[in-house]
Amino acid sequence: METRDILTRLKNGEISVEDAEQYFRGQPFEEDLGGEQGYAKLDIHRKLRQGFPEVIFCGGKADKFLVEIFGRLYAHEGEVLGTRASGEQYQLLKRHYPQVQYDEVSRIIKIEKPDKVRKGCIAVCSAGTADIPVAEEAAQTAEYFGSHVERLYDVGVSGLHRMLSRLDVIQGANCVVAVAGMEGALASVIGGLVDKPVIAVPTSIGYGASLHGLSALLTMINSCANGISVVNIDNGFGAGYIATQINRLGVKNE
Repeated sequence: METRDILTRLKNGEISVEDAEQYFRGQPFEEDLGGEQGYAKLDIHRKLRQGFPEVIFCGGKADKFLVEIFGRLYAHEGEVLGTRASGEQYQLLKRHYPQVQYDEVSRIIKIEKPDKVRKGCIAVCSAGTADIPVAEEAAQTAEYFGSHVERLYDVGVSGLHRMLSRLDVIQGANCVVAVAGMEGALASVIGGLVDKPVIAVPTSIGYGASLHGLSALLTMINSCANGISVVNIDNGFGAGYIATQINRLGVKNE
């Protein structure tokens, strides 16, 4: 249960002081999952500290570890998000949790509360269709954390009129996520047209001299447009997380 739920139920006389005290006595993290040779310490109080619950990076996790971690976080939060999940991991988790949802493009796997309200606005833009997997990771992360997202895909600088035709959406957002491979110029173009923060995400899409995203990363870091921050190559999750933090500030100040 949420801290606010505990306090509300206590105030309404639905639970005793002892029951509430027992909840707050909980450890800031789960004791080692797996006994003496523990493989995980779940940070169950992260939402209290940071406003976001812990998220699972699924890549590389053994099946039994993933199932246990996924189940524990779901039990604590009533929902759970995992990134970089494979189709095989989806099938594994679906046997235990039939309600689990999986998106093959973003490789996001989740169980989400059905009554979630999404507020504010984040514009997620991709330069090309090949950049959509990273853009979708950003978009779905932001949506999971309660942000409204507008998607503008395949609006790169090789056809700038495509992006300009949706400029009203981009300029109306609380922040913009610009996802691009190749030379990574999209972030600079958008940065020169908006008065909101731009989160640039270089992708590993491109030919040889793109160096698996390094060229786009360097372009974005060296942008002459102001108000641009840059996350790591292909880090859609990180962009969606930061965008949500910014969007929450925008909603709060409305």
